[in-house]
Amino acid sequence: MTSDSAPARKPRADAERNRQRLIEAARAAFSASGTSVSLEEIARSARVGIGTLYRHFPTRDVLIADVYRSEAARLAEAARELAGTEPPLDALRSWLLLFVDYLATKLILVEAFKSMVGDTSQLTAATVDLLTSSVTLLADRAMESGDIARDGIDPLDLLRALTGVAMAGAGPDWHLAARRMIDVLLAGLKP
Repeated sequence: MTSDSAPARKPRADAERNRQRLIEAARAAFSASGTSVSLEEIARSARVGIGTLYRHFPTRDVLIADVYRSEAARLAEAARELAGTEPPLDALRSWLLLFVDYLATKLILVEAFKSMVGDTSQLTAATVDLLTSSVTLLADRAMESGDIARDGIDPLDLLRALTGVAMAGAGPDWHLAARRMIDVLLAGLKP
């Protein structure tokens, strides 16, 4: 069997833990200091060497893209978990609150996308698909339970409304306005 046809090896457990710690440290550093924070600081925060960071993320762009993907995947996982554990309207509300937190990170990362080498459209399109399916899952459950009207709204409009609040430049406390908007939107969707 040639190396081209060999199945990809699963990463060692410690390597995967290091990768996850780096993503978490980068997310926290980007949120606190922006995407220009030093990679050495991120490695130090993750308690790994800079060589380990570069082994997993050869460029800053790769790290930023993986943080972005990771945040969207975390939201998708939360949607599935909430759908299985919470009443429909509570699950939708809880997930929308998590979406507001995601927006805070996304706004920081989007600025970095403008300077990234290469096309980011596939990355953002995949994320939009993931978020759309997540909010649709939860909104459909709330419609089926009768908590929100069936003809009330396209589930994607909930995300658009919250993103609009975030982008409107409501100042440093925009996230508080977005959190209040969730209750306004959900109240308006009741049958």
